[in-house]
Amino acid sequence: MQTSDLNRYLDRLLDTGRIKDYCPNGLQVEGRSEIKKLVGGVTASQAFLDAALDSGADAVLVHHGYFWKGEAEVITGIKKRRLQSLLVNDLNLFAYHLPLDVHSEFGNNIQLAKLLGFDVVGGLEPNNPKSVGLYGQLKTPMTVVELNAEITRTLGRESMFIADPKKVISTIAWCTGAAQGMIDKAIDLGVDAYLSGEISEPTVHIAREAEIAYFSAGHHATERYGVQALGLHIAEQFGVEFEFIDIDNPV
Repeated sequence: MQTSDLNRYLDRLLDTGRIKDYCPNGLQVEGRSEIKKLVGGVTASQAFLDAALDSGADAVLVHHGYFWKGEAEVITGIKKRRLQSLLVNDLNLFAYHLPLDVHSEFGNNIQLAKLLGFDVVGGLEPNNPKSVGLYGQLKTPMTVVELNAEITRTLGRESMFIADPKKVISTIAWCTGAAQGMIDKAIDLGVDAYLSGEISEPTVHIAREAEIAYFSAGHHATERYGVQALGLHIAEQFGVEFEFIDIDNPV
């Protein structure tokens, strides 16, 4: 597979040109022209890059890449070492942030719904066709404690909740990663619960006062599945090898 072909294919598939984001999406660092092995991960950390190189990767595909708005423009320290690993080893870096969150088939949010058994009803932002989050129903209503245990078991990370443990959850909204600030949109929808990756101090008070159950399931833990689904799709479409490398992250 040619690097340029994959770049064009993913730009079309994920509709990157129509999504406003905090970073560039697509081929962030160009490496060798031919890709035989693609390695996926959540974040292009140094540990991930080292593991990808050890596995013989020609390209890496991640959700959290580089060049975020507001970050320092100089290439020193951690940024220098990461970019050096890519450039010296001629390793391609593909990164898709919001386009991978919102995609209707390979996105983090739809993949999390499939994993947790949520039936999707619509977008967390009903008037936005590119809504980042989703809302829907549980196949079987559960108490807060039961649902939290199911999230913990499925994601392999201890989930926490803010709610009456005995409250029964039938409807839920969710948005992976650092989307705790979107709890207001879940409240507007009138759902029983909202799930995201992270939690902030104000989230606790909002959840209590609005009487909506809040689940914090982990930023990394909720965003492992879009890259995996997309990587397997690429492997099937182009006949390349794909491997997902999960670098442990408790957050």
